[in-house]
Amino acid sequence: MSKTIDTILSEHPMTATIIDGKSVAAKVRLDCRARVDDLKARYGVSPGLAVLMVGDDPASAVYVRKKIQACADVGIRSHKFLFSRDEKQSVLIDKIRELSADPRIHGILVQLPLPKHFDLKEVLGAIDQEKDVDGFHLYNVGGLVVGGTVFPPCTPYGVMLLLDNSGVEIAGRNAVVVGASNIVGKPMALMLMQREATVSVCHARTRDLAQFTILADILVVAAGCPNLITGPMVKSGAVVIDVGINRLANGQLVGDCDFEAVRRRASMITPVPGGVGPMTVTMLLVNTISSAERACTQVLQAS
Repeated sequence: MSKTIDTILSEHPMTATIIDGKSVAAKVRLDCRARVDDLKARYGVSPGLAVLMVGDDPASAVYVRKKIQACADVGIRSHKFLFSRDEKQSVLIDKIRELSADPRIHGILVQLPLPKHFDLKEVLGAIDQEKDVDGFHLYNVGGLVVGGTVFPPCTPYGVMLLLDNSGVEIAGRNAVVVGASNIVGKPMALMLMQREATVSVCHARTRDLAQFTILADILVVAAGCPNLITGPMVKSGAVVIDVGINRLANGQLVGDCDFEAVRRRASMITPVPGGVGPMTVTMLLVNTISSAERACTQVLQAS
């Protein structure tokens, strides 16, 4: 009597290799430090990042602290600007335009989410595209379609680096992205397409999600729903990148995958925490340094 794939896997479970985002991020940050030192030595310039936060959301405050600490670790100057929750949008936009014109500032980041009375599109559109280190400006998002973006969005950029660092072949593979947000899902799909993967994008309205995920050689999950992806939904030997960050009622931090079940089928998997998260902040540093390097080169060419 023949055995099903589920039976075989239960008798001889696969244990996925853990993709250690902390380790990869640490290596990238060493390179960041070297690039910052080179900018100081060659041009007398220290990269500068401006972080703008509206309101006092506790989660946003934690993220901002992490970003500022990361800047300090590699020698980037950070400038934090805080605004009250009921601040006028025009005041925020005026500050963004002021920073966009400041040659000492090479990157501008508006911490999201913003209060509901802010027009996100208008706020992000006020950032100079040459300083949009988060990669959210319409120019940068649109640039992903034709491969001409100035700054790739940090989280998908970090995922691509994790895949490359792990030796994952992308060209010709079936890739499935679960989650279609403007920040992660859509740009992730475009970046995988640029590398010649065959990409499917799923979302909250996708019917029978498992029929898509089971075909994925590379499965990227960014839906914000704990345990959305279970073991039987994953192809044996797939590479699984879990972008989700969810805090359970007991305080535990988990991703979008049932980690223990999925790791018994996948060949590689990112943990939560310690997978994609460290890469997101790290790629922000990379984009800020790249902006400073570009600015210095432009000044040199103009002189």
